[in-house]
Amino acid sequence: MNLWDKITGSDMTKEFKTFESRAQKLPVDYQAVWKEINANLWVHSDFTGRNLMPILDGVLGLLEETAAEGQSVQEVLGDDIKGFCSALADEEGAKSFRDKWREQLNNNIAKKLGK
Repeated sequence: MNLWDKITGSDMTKEFKTFESRAQKLPVDYQAVWKEINANLWVHSDFTGRNLMPILDGVLGLLEETAAEGQSVQEVLGDDIKGFCSALADEEGAKSFRDKWREQLNNNIAKKLGK
């Protein structure tokens, strides 16, 4: 990846278009869940969103495998998609910019207090 791709985000755009074309091949209920997962995971992104690309790829792979096996999406993920996304982001260590700012603020306060 060159500097221009990093600045413009065109590398992520290409990857995201690939994700969307893969998602179009899923059954309708899986496509709806993919859109919901996609919307809920972006809350956990860093400033660029690059930290979510491997997570989105893994989730889409899971959906593709379970759809091929004939399982329903509720069997796999349950009804709490937002909770699934939060747990997944926490497990993968995806820190949002707010988490980083909070950690930085806590460190600065601890330094000021002499800890």
